[in-house]
Amino acid sequence: MRRLWQMAMIRLARSHRVKAWAQSSRAGTALATRYVAGSNVIEGVACATQLLRNKQIRASLFYLGEYVDTPELVAQNVAAKIAVAMALGHAGLDVHVSVDPTQIGHQLNPAIARQNAFRIAEAIALASQGHGGSHMLMLDMEDQSVTDATLALHNDIRAAGLPVAVTLQAYLKRSANDMNSLIASGATVRLVKGAFAAGADVAYTTRREVKSHSRKLIDLMFSKEAKDAGFKPIIATHDDQLQQYASQRAKEQGWVKGVEYEFEMLLGVRSELAELQASNGERVRLYTPFGSDWWPHAMRRIGENPANGLLLARSLVSG
Repeated sequence: MRRLWQMAMIRLARSHRVKAWAQSSRAGTALATRYVAGSNVIEGVACATQLLRNKQIRASLFYLGEYVDTPELVAQNVAAKIAVAMALGHAGLDVHVSVDPTQIGHQLNPAIARQNAFRIAEAIALASQGHGGSHMLMLDMEDQSVTDATLALHNDIRAAGLPVAVTLQAYLKRSANDMNSLIASGATVRLVKGAFAAGADVAYTTRREVKSHSRKLIDLMFSKEAKDAGFKPIIATHDDQLQQYASQRAKEQGWVKGVEYEFEMLLGVRSELAELQASNGERVRLYTPFGSDWWPHAMRRIGENPANGLLLARSLVSG
């Protein structure tokens, strides 16, 4: 059932007709403002500045726009990624930018996506010169068809000495092997549940299975071997039980709170939990989308949690 729901949401995310209708809806746009930090670079960076100044919470900026299939949209996405990197550096913030491979050309030509990813990573390296912080190109992980390509892209960028990290998804059975390889190389990895659909041959399909696998992956991420290798764990979840589990494992293994690992959450989702963690000395970062193309992002959130779909439906009906 969960898989069917996720597949339906992915189809809606990729529907140009539905997206055009939703993004022109007054009620839909009003709902999007809760989860999106404005429509442009200036508003996105302003949100990141306020989060750090007022709540001691960091941000990873994400320009909205995925599954693009025209060179013009790819160029627009890449330009926005580079522009926000430079703006974050100018503001003295973490130059931390999230990127989906499909939004920088993977569907057109993987070689184009690779070239564009290197351009963004180089811009991040340039923008972050001269001030401390956590600066990186964070490669998001999309559906399983691009997993190998995304990992290979991460490895190539890292081999070039550029700041890069990658996301792994707990719902995929392969993630334990991928995690072990990345730990051995001392990489930076963001662990997420995963918002896509896949069969039982390659994925865990129940919430209980995914949560159990998440704990196993967290054990790997906070192991002595990971610490010795210089690995950096990023636990991206809104599940307070998994957050507590990660904090406990970190404490038991001697990881320094607020320095050697961090939690990541979504802008507008369980904000009180993010603020509580930050007040307790944990390093917290919010995945902070900006831009006008918010529909695919919203559908991915709904795919993760059907309750979000009810919230969206109520908002659209009320408008």
